[in-house]
Order: sequence, then C-alpha cells, then structure tokens
Amino acid sequence: MADATDSHGSKPPRTDAAASREIRFRGGGFRPQSNRWAGIAVFIVLIALVEIGLRQGWISALTLPRPSAVGATLWQLWESGNLTRHLFPSLSRLAVGGAMGALAGIAIGVAIGLFGLARAGLVPLVAAIFPIPKIALLPLFVIWFGIGEGSKYALIALGTFTPTVVATFGAVDNVDRTLIRMGQSFGLTWWSIVRKIVLPGAMPGILSGLRVSLAIAIILLVAAEMLGAQAGIGAYILEAGSLYDLDRLFAGVVILSALGVTLSWAMGLLEKRVLRWRA
Repeated sequence: MADATDSHGSKPPRTDAAASREIRFRGGGFRPQSNRWAGIAVFIVLIALVEIGLRQGWISALTLPRPSAVGATLWQLWESGNLTRHLFPSLSRLAVGGAMGALAGIAIGVAIGLFGLARAGLVPLVAAIFPIPKIALLPLFVIWFGIGEGSKYALIALGTFTPTVVATFGAVDNVDRTLIRMGQSFGLTWWSIVRKIVLPGAMPGILSGLRVSLAIAIILLVAAEMLGAQAGIGAYILEAGSLYDLDRLFAGVVILSALGVTLSWAMGLLEKRVLRWRA
C-alpha cells in the first residue's frame, strides 16, 4: 500500500511516537523473552502423564518406575545422607577435571586464533583427537594414571578440552576484522587490541562452547565413575542397574539432570555478568 502524502505530494513528517516504535522493534524485536513457567509446566505435564499411565496400566512397570516412587527414593537418599556421599565426590571430580580441560582449551584456542604458527602446528592435532570417543580412552588412562582419581580427572579434562579449543579459536576467528583495523588505526598496541577487542568479541562463542563442554563432562563423569569408584553418581547408577532397581536408577538419572540444569543456570548467570555490554 502506498504511503500517505499531503496536498503537495510530499510525505507527512513522522511523529515521535512512530519513530520510537520502529527503534524499539529494531532494537528488541528479536530479543528472546524468558518464561520460566513454561518449562516448569512441561515437566509437570510429562511427569503427570507418566504417573497416570503407570497407575492405569498403559505403561509397563517393567520399563519405567512411577515418578512418585522415584521422588520417595530421592527423599530417602537425602534423609540417609547417601545423596551427599555420592554427590560431593562427583562434584569434586567434575570441578577439577572440567576446570583443567576448560582452562587449557581456552588458552590453546586463543593461541590458535592469534598465532599462525600455533594454528599450523596444533589444528591438525586437535582435529585428530576431537573425533575419538573419549570413553574409549578410559582403559588407557587407567594404565597411565591408575584406577584412582587421576584417570577420572584425565578423562573429564580431555573430554572438556577438545570442544573448548574448537569453540574458542572459532570465536576468535569470527571477531569483526573491521574493529581490529579500527583499533590499529587509533594506534592501539597488540595487547590492547587483544584485551579490548578480540577477547570481548570472542567471549559469546567461548561461553557457548563451555556449555557444550560441561554437558560432555557430565557424560564422561558417569562413565569414569562406573569403573573403580566406591562413591559417585555413576557408581550409584551402576549399582542400581546391576540390581535392576528402576527406582534408584531413575533417581540417579534425575540427580544428573538436576546437575545439568544447575550448571546451565550458572552459565547463564556468568554470561549475563560477562556479556553485560550486549544488553
């Protein structure tokens, strides 16, 4: 439809209200809107459907436990103190192994993104290691580091390291080169350009890569604890599975799911704090 014009054939001036509406849409029209209750409602509906299906016999009790029974098992774990006995060792292994892998991955990824020699020497190595299933290396780590904590730390660290490296040097590569040339034209030093332009510009991609790395770390944590661990969520799940105790098995799965949600929430807080300049 053609724009309205006045008697002289020219367009009437826009009002301030119309202009502000356009700016508001362009600035925030694609901003994701948070609605925590929608996610909670989905969980409640799914749990209710499973509970009803099991009580009515639509779902076999041999395949799924009742959510109410899983909840009772979790409460018993808490009351008996077994929850903390299994959870704290898992959190310790995840924190140590994940921190080792993430810090090394960020350092190597930044070096690959900034230095041509590091890129030429390390990218082929990372490309060779990345597709290897890290769980397959667990027996090798046991030979190298023993069946104790060292092999578990090494497995989690390696599983966190490779995706962090790939995400980091990809994020550095995607920094707008116009901003770098602008910094050079203003006479900024190499270190100032890296600190004030490259690292802030790459931070969204680095943090997104850390989300993926932490999810992989949880998977490898469970695998590592299923071999020679006396305590831990993985050891608890392995014991429940060997006894075909579905209530305890799914209680362990719920704990892992809650751990993943908690880490994702913590990463969201970190992103809001570090990426305040994007608001």
